Amino acid sequence: MKFRYALPMMFVALFAGVLACAQEPVKPAADVESLFKDNDKKLNEMKQVAYHIEKDLLQCNHWDEADKWLTERYIQHNPLVASGRAGVVKFFGSRSRAASCDKLNAPVVAVLADGDLVTVVTVADRKDSKGQAYTTTWLDMCRIVDGKADEHWDPMVKP
Repeated sequence: MKFRYALPMMFVALFAGVLACAQEPVKPAADVESLFKDNDKKLNEMKQVAYHIEKDLLQCNHWDEADKWLTERYIQHNPLVASGRAGVVKFFGSRSRAASCDKLNAPVVAVLADGDLVTVVTVADRKDSKGQAYTTTWLDMCRIVDGKADEHWDPMVKP
């Protein structure tokens, strides 16, 4: 009879120990810039589009140059942002320009390119419901058409 309770209690203790140290922090790559380069010409061009979106648009807020990197029809799957280049510029465009725009400062973990898709994975700092900080990953995936992002996905949910 005692053994019947001992085994479940052992699993509870083991599970509690795992929860206490469950997560390894997500760390960016040592050389973020190199992630946006590829020996394959087509994949390199796609990664460069993603690089300029990350650096010139999202980091430096040069939304007046969005036509260089986004198609006019830019299909948006983020539920908070309207589709179309104009919708994205409206959503982000009011942010002030960064003082310096020499290099990308985003904590990028990986950049993956295949077919006509490129995905940028970054460190995401969050807080749980108790206010405890933790890291996870965020991803942005774009379909590249004629050297510009034409469609975008990310894991955003409605608040």
